[in-house]
Amino acid sequence: MVAMVSPSSLFLILLFLSIPFSESNLTTDYYKNSCPHLENIIRETVTSKYISVPAAAAGTLRLFFHDCMVGGCDASVLISSNPFTKAERDADINLALPGDAFDVIVRAKTALELSCPGIVSCADILALATRNFVSIAGGPFYTVMLGRKDSLESNISSVEANIPRANTTMDEIIRMFESKNFTVGEMVALSGAHTIGFSHCKEFAYRLFGYSRSTPTDPSYHPKFSAALKTLCANYKNDSDMAAFNDPMTPSKFDNMYYQNLKRGMGLLESDNGLLRHPRTNHFVDLYAFNQTAFSNDFARAIEKLSLSGIKTGNQGEVRRKCDAFNTFQT
Repeated sequence: MVAMVSPSSLFLILLFLSIPFSESNLTTDYYKNSCPHLENIIRETVTSKYISVPAAAAGTLRLFFHDCMVGGCDASVLISSNPFTKAERDADINLALPGDAFDVIVRAKTALELSCPGIVSCADILALATRNFVSIAGGPFYTVMLGRKDSLESNISSVEANIPRANTTMDEIIRMFESKNFTVGEMVALSGAHTIGFSHCKEFAYRLFGYSRSTPTDPSYHPKFSAALKTLCANYKNDSDMAAFNDPMTPSKFDNMYYQNLKRGMGLLESDNGLLRHPRTNHFVDLYAFNQTAFSNDFARAIEKLSLSGIKTGNQGEVRRKCDAFNTFQT
């Protein structure tokens, strides 16, 4: 006698089979029994850091993005270089990753090692901390699946081709994201992370002082905005810490103002401005500038998808005792 399978059960079976094996090992309650206080520890650590350093929200979100885009969400960006290998952290584009972002992960890991030693991966800590920072800054509280392992390698040579720079063309950025199975819409939604945080003047100074021989300042800037940036960044060559908010209107609030600013000629980076000008991305800018809910929902879905990129499970990785070193280099 052949057993009958209901249509709903068949759908669930097919859905499960469509999920890559490593992703199917992740669950929202992975640490329910092994580390029951995980969520509380992450929440307390993030809240304390945000109260003292609000900019840590943007910094941790950027750290998470830089981790996931290079080989997957596996905490490889947290590794310090050792005598044998130059790590991702030392790549030129990663040198400006803020110390407060690394610090909050170290603090959370330290607290978790006291509560449940050797259980929670640094990759999961980074994913949870990022979600909580986004939420506390006013963004969506999205689902984070857990059970990632930490990477067993981190190589500086892997970085350059996987993270867009401030002057990367929009066609190149689209290709970069499509190679990682992200749609154009998902890329535009993830770019909304620039609604919080800042960029150093050296990343966009050429748009202010050396755009072309005949036009020193990029004409796509609003004139008053470029004038203010010129004043702010006048000494950027001597002061590498000079920076401007990505969203000067609501710099600490996770909202859709970033997209509204693009339409006003206030896209700080050339890659920001490219979203408005490119025919494959500009309609998403229009949508998100007008509709906060659409942006929040699409960002949540896109970052949930990003958080599952290239994850390691089982013997593909380890649970590091310290987030900045592989276990084989720890005593």
